[in-house]
Amino acid sequence: MKLMSQATLQIQKPIEEVFEGIVDPMLMTQYFISESSGRLESGKEVIWKFPEFADKYPVKEIKIETNRSVSFVWDPETVVNMVLESLPDKSTVVKVTESGKEFNEHNLKWVIGNTAGWANFLACMKAYLEYGIQLRKGAYDFMRKNENG
Repeated sequence: MKLMSQATLQIQKPIEEVFEGIVDPMLMTQYFISESSGRLESGKEVIWKFPEFADKYPVKEIKIETNRSVSFVWDPETVVNMVLESLPDKSTVVKVTESGKEFNEHNLKWVIGNTAGWANFLACMKAYLEYGIQLRKGAYDFMRKNENG
């Protein structure tokens, strides 16, 4: 049995704006990451950095269907899929899944944490795209390693 984290949210913006909010590093740095080596594009590899952590994360095997879906690998055991659906009111439903880990106690903790993480990603994206609010700023500073030991 493979585990899957998932989160879904409706954003009151047209699908084109939501898609750009995911693939454009200038937008993603406003609500999710602190740095990116480039735009998400099929076949490309980028490096992401998060404001709370010193590590950099390679994002590989990127597959893009413009205004429809984004998928990538940043954990060799999982694939992240983001599927966008345009609704008649010009809003967009975004469904994020991350799957591939085997069922065991350690990975149960992973699925719970990543489900919460993707829900937070969607909430932060919604707040930024709809209202220009940066929910993530300072939200995870408590997770930084103590620089004094």
